[in-house]
Amino acid sequence: MTSPQPLSNQVALVTGAGRGIGKAISSQLASLGATVVLCARSGSELDVLAHEIASRGGRAVPLVCDVSDQPSIENAKVEVEKAHGRLDVLVNNAGVGSFSGPLHEMTPQDWEKVLNTNLRGVFYCIRAFAPMMIRQGGGHIVNISSLAGKNPLPNGAAYAASKWGLNGLTYSVAEELRGKNIRVSVVCPGSVDTTEGWHQGKSSNKMLQPDQIAHVVAMLVTQAPQSFVSEVLIRPTQKP
Repeated sequence: MTSPQPLSNQVALVTGAGRGIGKAISSQLASLGATVVLCARSGSELDVLAHEIASRGGRAVPLVCDVSDQPSIENAKVEVEKAHGRLDVLVNNAGVGSFSGPLHEMTPQDWEKVLNTNLRGVFYCIRAFAPMMIRQGGGHIVNISSLAGKNPLPNGAAYAASKWGLNGLTYSVAEELRGKNIRVSVVCPGSVDTTEGWHQGKSSNKMLQPDQIAHVVAMLVTQAPQSFVSEVLIRPTQKP
């Protein structure tokens, strides 16, 4: 990077920002100079993170919203437009999982929760914020998927379906928007050491860390103008 703060004067929005991967990505983008809009359902977590970022000299704005609820995302769009007038980076990170058993034993309610957050929520966010990027002449959209979107996941079929769908959505939207100078990328990590409890029984010291995912996102949004990394698969060096 040619500048210590390559995202100065840019605005980024991260969903699922309150913890885990989203928290690490938000902190990383703020360290690169972006004003980061922190989105999640828990306002208390966002307030703590905003304070932490400010204590390090960064800029962050907490904004409570639920990606699975379209009116909530539309309200977030209005707030970003009013406060900043632009959005340069959108990171669709919010996600939930259900790994309790085979698909035929899953309730429709649990299915809807996974698909509404992991896939429908990304649609809502892109629908809300891509027009803002088009109007300003460019931007970055980074979707956080999973290696479960590449491989079978027994007892996690709904999660896998949402991530396979997210990958397909990303590839297609990337083609729709590349002519608008908007680069749409997908990041597919393997097992990440978070507090979500999705990887019970695995060795945490062998798992990927949230900061390592944030490093990849930082690379994507600071690419040279003529390059386009459309997909990144991240695996731990040792199987956990």
